[in-house]
Amino acid sequence: MKKGLIIAAAAMLCVAAVGGGLKMRAQAEDVELSCKAAYLMDEASGVQLYAKNEETRLPIASMCKIMTLLLAFEAVDNGELSYEEEITVSERAAGMGGSQVFLGAGLTYRADELLKSIAVCSANDSCVAIAERVAGSEGAFCAEMNERAKKLGAENTLFANCTGLPKEPQYSCAKDVALMLRELHKYEKYHEYSHIWLEDFVHPDGRTTQMTNTNKLIRSYQGCAGGKTGFTNEAGFCLAAAAQRGETQVISVVIGADSSQNRFSAVSSLFDYAFDNFESVTYLRAGDAAEQRIGVRGSRVKNMSVTAEHTLSAISRRGTEETYALGYELADEVRAPICNGDVLGYAILTRDGVEVDRTALLAAEDAPEFTWWEAYREGARYWHHG
Repeated sequence: MKKGLIIAAAAMLCVAAVGGGLKMRAQAEDVELSCKAAYLMDEASGVQLYAKNEETRLPIASMCKIMTLLLAFEAVDNGELSYEEEITVSERAAGMGGSQVFLGAGLTYRADELLKSIAVCSANDSCVAIAERVAGSEGAFCAEMNERAKKLGAENTLFANCTGLPKEPQYSCAKDVALMLRELHKYEKYHEYSHIWLEDFVHPDGRTTQMTNTNKLIRSYQGCAGGKTGFTNEAGFCLAAAAQRGETQVISVVIGADSSQNRFSAVSSLFDYAFDNFESVTYLRAGDAAEQRIGVRGSRVKNMSVTAEHTLSAISRRGTEETYALGYELADEVRAPICNGDVLGYAILTRDGVEVDRTALLAAEDAPEFTWWEAYREGARYWHHG
């Protein structure tokens, strides 16, 4: 079947391709941060908006729990774990130090309560309980964390545990943390947890532990959409957070600030810089139907809509102009049977004719093949009108 690229829309934006990725041409000389490393990314497109030592390998403390949560949510997606499942806590998990909700060894807790405690109050004991349930041991879970990091393109990341507690060798970088948080943000369940400010964690034995969100920006910064803090003496004060205003969604990471207040101030400054200087345009949102429909042969379904697998958008610096266009690589017609979710083509975002992003276009419904009787009637209809 012949496919072609059909240009559907255009707008004026400005980014530059650099080193296999994208970053804004404009520099942020006016942004001064007191930290070891920082990174600012447009969440939808992955375009870099600001960077400071973004690939320098550093300890990231509890920000590594972003990957712990990501693997847990993916285990739910894969049917390997359910939010309602009761998990029995081991002696090892219950004995973890640092931030915790004081799980009782031998007691059982719902998986969603454990995940919530990780997202809200950075509970180390819950991290280990989840890791042991998903992979059998924390060591095996760490191997999965490292494998997932590679698949994400996090090239300067190595995990040694699922909590971020000091252990050598273990490191990541500001850019890699942003990639991890971007992936985690795809999960609605995470957003349910990340906006909780204060909540009681009730234990099966009747005890109660109060959880307070470690990310203060969810209350103090307009549009903050969650994030993860971290602190050890080795890592300093760290924060990865996301924020949205209008169509613009950004992720900011700060590593190695010298105080808790300074990490929040640094991330807030990066958010302010993004919203003051950039704007995002969404061309096709995940789940929305593309402008074109596709014909179907051999089915009572004659044509169907196709929906985007993920969002295509682009960000621009205010006051700059450069042409972006959305096109479709889609056959005029496909042959039944087609199942809901089958990949039928692609939507492609280009800048000056160069592809910068694409998403699969998925069948929005089933198109079963004709039964024998349907095929007979269809043939008779064409013969009668022939």
